[in-house]
Amino acid sequence: MLQIRCKNNNVTKSFPEGCSLIDVYQEFAEEINLPFPVVSAKVNNASQGLKFRLFQNRDVEFLDAREGSGHRVYVRSLCFVLYKAVCDVLPGSKLFIEHPLSGGYYCNLKKKGNDAFTDEDVEMIKQRMAEIINLDMPFRRFEATTEEALRVFTDRGFFDKVKLIETSGQIYTDYYMLGDTVDYYYGPLVPSAGYLKVWGLEQFGDGLLLRVPDKKNPLQLAEKREMPKTYGMFAEKLKWDIIMRLSNAGDVNKAILKGHASELIQVSEALQEKKIVKIAEEIDTRFRAEKDPIRLVLITGPSSSGKTTFCKRLSVQLLACGLHPLSFSTDDYFVNRVDTPLLPNGQYDFDNIKAVDCELLGEHLGKLMRGERVEVPEYNFTTGKREYNGKKLKLQNDSVLIIEGIHALNPLLTKDVPETAKFKIFISALTSISLDDHNWIPTYDNRLLRRIIRDYNKGAFSARETISMWHNVCEAEEKWILPFQENADAMFNSALNIEFAVLRTHAEIILASVPKNCPEYSEAHRLLKFIHFFIPVSDKEIPPTSIMREFLGGSSFKYKY
Repeated sequence: MLQIRCKNNNVTKSFPEGCSLIDVYQEFAEEINLPFPVVSAKVNNASQGLKFRLFQNRDVEFLDAREGSGHRVYVRSLCFVLYKAVCDVLPGSKLFIEHPLSGGYYCNLKKKGNDAFTDEDVEMIKQRMAEIINLDMPFRRFEATTEEALRVFTDRGFFDKVKLIETSGQIYTDYYMLGDTVDYYYGPLVPSAGYLKVWGLEQFGDGLLLRVPDKKNPLQLAEKREMPKTYGMFAEKLKWDIIMRLSNAGDVNKAILKGHASELIQVSEALQEKKIVKIAEEIDTRFRAEKDPIRLVLITGPSSSGKTTFCKRLSVQLLACGLHPLSFSTDDYFVNRVDTPLLPNGQYDFDNIKAVDCELLGEHLGKLMRGERVEVPEYNFTTGKREYNGKKLKLQNDSVLIIEGIHALNPLLTKDVPETAKFKIFISALTSISLDDHNWIPTYDNRLLRRIIRDYNKGAFSARETISMWHNVCEAEEKWILPFQENADAMFNSALNIEFAVLRTHAEIILASVPKNCPEYSEAHRLLKFIHFFIPVSDKEIPPTSIMREFLGGSSFKYKY
């Protein structure tokens, strides 16, 4: 008999060898009494599907769709139901699940013959999805040699998956079947379609929006938000992919194997620089306008989006336009650490808008806009106090002021400055390359890997510590940063298509240091698993002005941490 400890209630019980996680959950269900339906579990801190069988003593934690890995299992499974429904009602069509957007997942549907899809098509897909879920159709997992899996994918024309698998170096490959429909997913699914009670599907832009459960209350749909500017940013990224002839990780790997890594880096950097030049030229044009000229540029974005390097590169381009940029960070207006608001757990809440002295910043901003000279503070992160070290700013006739920070777009910071005098920029690793047509890479994974590497290289935090803080970081972003992103005049995607290949060379050894017996191992294990899909590339070709240098080190810009 096996000894299985349930971490939900810290009780250990005996089970026969080969029992499934479903069997174990049924024994513990009444005792742990989770408020929402269980969709997956962690076994020794690694995510597993509920059909996973146990043959040794294990720790098990059952998860609902509120927890990160549980939510991913739910969404992944729902995507397979959508794909099967498309295959069943629109044979020969292609479905591309591209990125999270507006409280759901944006999907592109290409009908056979390139005909436009209609409202009737969407309704047929929805009806078929409902049928599959009502039938409680099981998801069946198969483990095959990579050669056998490649044959399965090739026979069905899944060349995106063929390129991914044949370049990833795996000996065995899992694939799934739902009825007679085959697909590949790089993580577990729920046992059967009947688990997927909460979902929606509707036309969105020129594609579809697959709506998914809310992360805080999985019994209701996530709130739908109109995000036309973010949608436009994704459309621009698609154009860049076409320019670079890349649509998925397999394409990136193939290009690397052919010796084109240097070229991919150069083109990616050139496209980003082209975008920065365009933003700088727009600022210059509006600065010189006779009516309502711009004097203030605001740059914001979530953690590890590359705000600081972007600010410096934009300043260079503004200089090239004949402007004189002056800048400071909202971080320099942090209240003294002892006055920082606290989280419920007693830790400092540095992401709270109240952690910034908005009154002092507003006072200084007003003086600067009136042409007065101001001594601005510099925050000492070691002592936790603001200091005045003689940094004085004054706007000249050719000056533009740049403020960078996570709260820069929050209107509380600049409420006394006319909107017409502001130019607002939102920057993030909005989207990178997908693994294949049905496996996207979440934006926050890109940023988390960047932050893990930077924190480790700076000696600030271990990978385990960075991962443990990440949930609170993302919660704060949802509250304090993302609500303002659609107010931006310009959006900038700081992700590079070849980025994960470069990050892999740094992240592997750092992630491998996370102990298996800690909760953070689950994320470390997942991140390691997916970056192994990318062939590693040295960072020697990454230029010293690249946004990636902010995280890898070796930048020609000076940073203050």
